[in-house]
Amino acid sequence: MNAPLISDPETAAKKAGMCPERLSRIVPFFQTYVDNKKLAGVSTLVWRKGELAHFGVQGQMDVERGRAMAQDTIFRIYSMSKPITSVAVMMLYEEGRFQLEHEIGRYIPELGDLKVYAGGPARGMVTKAASRQVTIRDLLTHMAGFTYGFMEVHPVDEAYRHFQIGGVDLTTADLEEFCKRLGRMPLLHNPGEAWSYSVSTDVLGRLVEVVSGQSLIEFFRTRIFAPLGMTDTDFQVSAEQMPRFAANYQRNPKTRSFDLFDDPETGRYAKPPVFMSGGGGLVSTQADYLKFCQMMLRGGTAPDGTRLLSRPTIALMTQNHLPDGRDLEGFAQGAFSETTNAGIGFGLGFAVTVDEAKAQITGPNGIYYWGGAASTIFWIDPVEEMIAILMTQLMPSGAYPLRRQFQQLVYAAIDD
Repeated sequence: MNAPLISDPETAAKKAGMCPERLSRIVPFFQTYVDNKKLAGVSTLVWRKGELAHFGVQGQMDVERGRAMAQDTIFRIYSMSKPITSVAVMMLYEEGRFQLEHEIGRYIPELGDLKVYAGGPARGMVTKAASRQVTIRDLLTHMAGFTYGFMEVHPVDEAYRHFQIGGVDLTTADLEEFCKRLGRMPLLHNPGEAWSYSVSTDVLGRLVEVVSGQSLIEFFRTRIFAPLGMTDTDFQVSAEQMPRFAANYQRNPKTRSFDLFDDPETGRYAKPPVFMSGGGGLVSTQADYLKFCQMMLRGGTAPDGTRLLSRPTIALMTQNHLPDGRDLEGFAQGAFSETTNAGIGFGLGFAVTVDEAKAQITGPNGIYYWGGAASTIFWIDPVEEMIAILMTQLMPSGAYPLRRQFQQLVYAAIDD
């Protein structure tokens, strides 16, 4: 393990307006998961009011090789890639390159004449004309009508699987080919009629390429990662980085322990990417993702003063865009586990707490966040000037209530 970044935890916690004793509950709480073999390892971080108040690492990042979790461990962040892609899109929006109400077909013609599912099985689906075209705002808010193949609840999901659409393991097609395949699929519903978690952010990744003239990873590296100093965030893990790359595990429903799901040295991240999934393909570290969150909390600037986004744009992204101020309860369609529904709205790339009481979890309205399939989570709280990040590698993300428990423990430690 690296030397701890917090030399005096008690002083750091107090400077952040947090109770050292209560923050110290976090490590033993999650150590129980490790001791009971529910998690191989876990890393937790809390930043508040300009201070790193807590950074805990415990357990192993690679059980098979006996590698301990460390502060510089590299994790698959899966859907925590989505906020980064959404920021890239809004950077181009700020340049006047498009309007949010523009139809995506203007930029990706293959998606300009989509049909809507009207009945039947996957191999004999009946379709109808859509009420309108999909807009860029629909994509940012997951109201386009797309889905994911791994949902396994709808004939359209099955069709996605058959045509290899909508998985971060897709290695046979780039983003351009992906959009061509997607254009042959019907939508689950008319654009704007429901919230359906989907490949929308992968489409946005292709939009970034078309509008900027760069590949998605080139845009990320030059416009986001370099200014922020995010040196360990990418679609691939280099040979030099590989000893820091965590193994990914999946919960065994019979033993309630975990089995190896993705070996770091033989999995897809060890190879050059073909499909650059802006919706779920990035790896990162605690330190790197903290830098991204700090940029958002600072109102869009990098430490050197480079501005990625304006404060008004961030305000637009982090408010609820669901129709009539609704939350996800009763409006979300399909299966997903990156958020609860009650009291939660959705902005341009982030879930947003709109009713703390209805959500039944401590934390003020205005928190924005998202998680990843391997049980990772981050949130940014502008009211408390706080960032919290939990990193682990366990599939699926709903195996245990890690995220809510982490949030309970963090807010219980506020002491000012």
